Amino acid sequence: MNQLEQKLQELGRKVVENNLWRQRRCFNLIPSENTPSLLVKLCEISDPSGRYAEHKTALKKEREALEGTGALKGDQIYYYQGVEFIYEVEERLKEEFGKYISASEVEPRTISGQMANEVVFKAVVKFLGGAKEGFPKLTDTGRMATVMNNNLNYGGHLSAQPFGALFNFVEGEVVNFPLMANNPYKADVNKMLELVDQHRPPLFVFGKSMFLHPEPVKQLREFINKTADYHPVIMYDAAHVMGILGPHFQDPLAEGADVITGSTHKTFFGPQRGIIAGKMPKESPLRKLWTEINARAFPGSTSNHHLGTLLAMLVATIEMNHFKDEYQEQVVSNAKAFAKACVKYGIPVEGGEEDGYTSSHQVLIRVSRFGDSKEIATRLEENNVVTNYQALPDDENFYHPSGIRMGVSEMTRFGMKEPDFDNLARLMADIIVNNKKAGPEVAEYRKQFQEMHYCLGLEETLHIAPAIFESLFPSHDYFKGVAAALSKI
Repeated sequence: MNQLEQKLQELGRKVVENNLWRQRRCFNLIPSENTPSLLVKLCEISDPSGRYAEHKTALKKEREALEGTGALKGDQIYYYQGVEFIYEVEERLKEEFGKYISASEVEPRTISGQMANEVVFKAVVKFLGGAKEGFPKLTDTGRMATVMNNNLNYGGHLSAQPFGALFNFVEGEVVNFPLMANNPYKADVNKMLELVDQHRPPLFVFGKSMFLHPEPVKQLREFINKTADYHPVIMYDAAHVMGILGPHFQDPLAEGADVITGSTHKTFFGPQRGIIAGKMPKESPLRKLWTEINARAFPGSTSNHHLGTLLAMLVATIEMNHFKDEYQEQVVSNAKAFAKACVKYGIPVEGGEEDGYTSSHQVLIRVSRFGDSKEIATRLEENNVVTNYQALPDDENFYHPSGIRMGVSEMTRFGMKEPDFDNLARLMADIIVNNKKAGPEVAEYRKQFQEMHYCLGLEETLHIAPAIFESLFPSHDYFKGVAAALSKI
């Protein structure tokens, strides 16, 4: 065995061990993670993963000049050949995701939620710089005077902070959504509307990383609609809740949001990408904003937009559209059951008992009476429960956090129901409250949840997989044998 083979075999063994632990022996409760289906993973490694397909919307004079040259696909100018398949994939993804989220426009080329947010921020500034009367004006430096968002210490996204992706686009300090005195995870609507009337921000950014309850999008839209001379942009960062948007949690576009951004691998069980969607048809006063979003996506922010994960995202969206109602209902029900079970077994839960602790996929526990949450999170990990330590609203800083943030979406996909989360809460209480070593018991319990749900079944996937394997490795007898064996399953 040569040195190269030895190094890679050693790495390969570690890859296998990590796969077995994360996929088979531990409970994954990090709310910003999910496991894609086998077919989604296979598409990620297919031929498009190494390709380019840069394109932009053709102007009228460009369409006339390029007619008949093959460079036009629909109304798009493509700068590479061999893109027929990926053009079809991208158009189908726009259609499928638009159907999922009830959007008339979809921009799928951003490759992270952070990039999606920055694309919208750039587009809003460009749009407001040339907007008609009624839209808020930019400052003399070409920036927004202020933005209303969620405070970082109370769960707001880093990307919506002035030291994050907003850095170059806002002139002054942001105004934070005020929160309820008895529940700092819910907005105080009356105080919010007072601040809106006082500051008139050109942009609102809803969405959080500690996302327990719906945002007051509807109340804000109703207030704005009564104000004739004020037309801000309402943005909803759905990174954490993209996979549960709809009747079981919140429907932002129906409630009045103009644009939705987010990542696609948390509650939405796709590959790691970003996406933007909105309702800005040609007759909309915000139509120019949508054209700016397209332009800021390419050429403004991307070149290669990761075509392998684009193909995988289409597969995941088809799965989501098929299983949406069943999956979303189970996720929300599991989260509520998990929160109540944690309380039952002696673990304090944030979010407000009167509000059922959570309305989303997340459960937030306070562990400070049992130790530093970083130490508790490490203890859980050593016992095969993977979580995310989290500063809570009353913590002085992020260095000594009091909370642990958890999500149920991934384990819901592995078949867990409400009673199963009750049993998991009992095991976690042994680890957190009683400092018990429960790793083997947890790993044994995880054996009950090995099959993935809310996707094409394994047997059906293995009817598709052989041809994909053989197309990737056509010249080697080993992979022909694998393909042949799979085809008999």
